[in-house]
Amino acid sequence: MRRSVTCIGFDADDTLWHNERFFQLTQARFADLLRDYTDQDRLMARLLEAEKRNLGHYGFGIKGFVLSMIETAIEVTEGRVPASVIAELLQAGREMLRHPVELLPHAHAAVTTLKATHRVVLVTKGDLLDQERKLAQSGLDDLFDAVEIVSDKTPQVYERIFAQHGDGPARGLMVGNSMRSDVRPMIDVGGWGVFIPHGATWDIEHAPPPQDRSRYAEIDSLADLPGLVRALG
Repeated sequence: MRRSVTCIGFDADDTLWHNERFFQLTQARFADLLRDYTDQDRLMARLLEAEKRNLGHYGFGIKGFVLSMIETAIEVTEGRVPASVIAELLQAGREMLRHPVELLPHAHAAVTTLKATHRVVLVTKGDLLDQERKLAQSGLDDLFDAVEIVSDKTPQVYERIFAQHGDGPARGLMVGNSMRSDVRPMIDVGGWGVFIPHGATWDIEHAPPPQDRSRYAEIDSLADLPGLVRALG
């Protein structure tokens, strides 16, 4: 029997393991350091603007986040930010790069179950060294048939990955917590996009669901993924 789906791509951050909550904790620390200069809502809005502005320069990940915090601190203090604050932000970034990896529920079981019948590929973006570290510490590294750490997730990137590691995007499925990065671009190249909502998702990753729902699905957790894949055939 010819399977409809032969290759499954997994997002990493906040799909397989926790990630965004460490950013949120650091943002709270950032707001506390600058509380004498501006209120938290205004500071977070300025930080988000800086992150969007800097994506093309620094890409995704902790290093770009720390540089954006430093840039924002300089802006909101009109150049008067103390060196001690800059030092604390740099230290916060180093702590983020050392945080232990904590798998989300059902992550190991879902990848193990689907590996028995499908090719499974990790597709993640961000700092190369940090993503390699997290994968090594996750205990999942030996389960994947391939690992792709990319600068961004675009339709062209998915087309290449699923052609190289699978039978093309039309017989591929991508699962993740980002509508913008994991779901919509995969559907745009004719594949399946499966959305798993996460309570903490970076604002930049939000997007409306696709208008065409014929290759779109939403599940509550990774525990539901094997059953969904079986139903697709």
